[in-house]
Amino acid sequence: MGFKSLCFLFLIACTYTTSAQSQKTYPDSVAKKISNIENTIAGWVQIEGVKSAWTLPERMKYYHINGLSIAVIHNYKLEWAKGYGWADSAHQIPVTTQTLFQAASISKSLNAVGVLKLAQENKLNIHDDINTWLKSWHLPANNFTAGKKITVYNLLNHTAGFNVHGFPGYEKNDPLPTIIQILNGEKPANSEPVQFLAEPGTKVEYSGGGIEISQLIITDITHQPYDAYQWDKVLKPLGMTNSFYTQPPPGNKTALLATAYDRDGKEINGKFHIYPEMAAAGLWTNPTDLSRFIIETQLAYEGRSNKVLSQATTREMLTPFKGSDAGLGVFIDSIGDRLYFKHGGANEGFRCQYFGSLTGGDGVVVMVNSDQDIILHDIINGIAQEYNWKNFYKPEKKTVVHVPDDVLQQYTGNYFSNREQMSVGKNNGKLYLSLNGNAPMQMYFTSNTDFFVSEIQFNKIRFEKGGAGNSYDIVLRNGDNGVRFVKK
Repeated sequence: MGFKSLCFLFLIACTYTTSAQSQKTYPDSVAKKISNIENTIAGWVQIEGVKSAWTLPERMKYYHINGLSIAVIHNYKLEWAKGYGWADSAHQIPVTTQTLFQAASISKSLNAVGVLKLAQENKLNIHDDINTWLKSWHLPANNFTAGKKITVYNLLNHTAGFNVHGFPGYEKNDPLPTIIQILNGEKPANSEPVQFLAEPGTKVEYSGGGIEISQLIITDITHQPYDAYQWDKVLKPLGMTNSFYTQPPPGNKTALLATAYDRDGKEINGKFHIYPEMAAAGLWTNPTDLSRFIIETQLAYEGRSNKVLSQATTREMLTPFKGSDAGLGVFIDSIGDRLYFKHGGANEGFRCQYFGSLTGGDGVVVMVNSDQDIILHDIINGIAQEYNWKNFYKPEKKTVVHVPDDVLQQYTGNYFSNREQMSVGKNNGKLYLSLNGNAPMQMYFTSNTDFFVSEIQFNKIRFEKGGAGNSYDIVLRNGDNGVRFVKK
């Protein structure tokens, strides 16, 4: 056995040791809640006479989820955290509460904390033009910016009008671009240059590209590497001591890194992608560490803590842009009788979501090493139901009808809308819908033409007569707007 193999086995042994040390026994009342959640994973719909809840292992198997990690916050404290499945299935390395996942766009929440920390220390003003603070790069002017200023505030709540929604990342052996190459879209960057799509300050246009400008502002002001600043001023003070922004990941964290998997559960080439776009997508963390950020934000919002941000700064962070849900690095959602701050994330082979209530001290974080994200919302709904988050989980109740076999047969085939594809197949007298080649989902009919699937909540989806002969198209409707998938 070679030296590298011995080192790898040593790292695995360390992981198992950490796992054994991290197992925690919870009080019976908490253990019962965990069991209820694990055995009642419910979707957005309840179907009369049809099973509409599954166990967590059943859902993980159905969605090809290798590994999953959860943390639940109750009364401003981490009540429980638990890992499920495999951090690396090929080497049978289990997910523990220490296992690190890519936080993807959740990185933007902690980036905002870092930027606001500078503002709080009077080292920048978030309402000044970004060119006031940028030293190593300046945004070229164009027609959108004539007489207008773009502020750090605009960057953090996606109102700067920039393009570049997200980033694909780089494989391990790819050359990595500098942040200026990323902003200019110059090789080896694999993303477009950051440019304007709209007049700044007029609307929310989600932009990872804009967030990357805030990364450069931090380094230009502090003269520190971005990851070092975020560790020193944000992660360490919050107690997120297992988390980091460093890209590629440091060697001493290798044993804790989850391997990324695609929608079919197949390992991503090189185990995971690397994201030099650290502010937008580069954070490695776990639900336990993220719960510390959520709890501190909740306490700071109420003026009960100020480990990083003051109450005034925290409240500014959690105030949405007029007429939208976009705060600074977070989104604000009104659900039931409470407001929640939240963010999700989607990197290659990773998905995640967190919610934190602005009052009452409740929250949840779920992370998976998979491209499938439906399970995140089902788990969060189950937790909300178990912990009595009033009116958070409101499943729709539906009654299904029998559709004649000859009618069903007319619907089978392939449907296309731009680059999206739906395929309808028939098996044992039932129709199944596959979206973009993903796992087939059983179709339930509420009339001869209207249907739904339990895995994805569409506003309204039905078959309508198309333009060619008697063929049917699939139409998704949201109010007066609709998307038509044409049968070919």
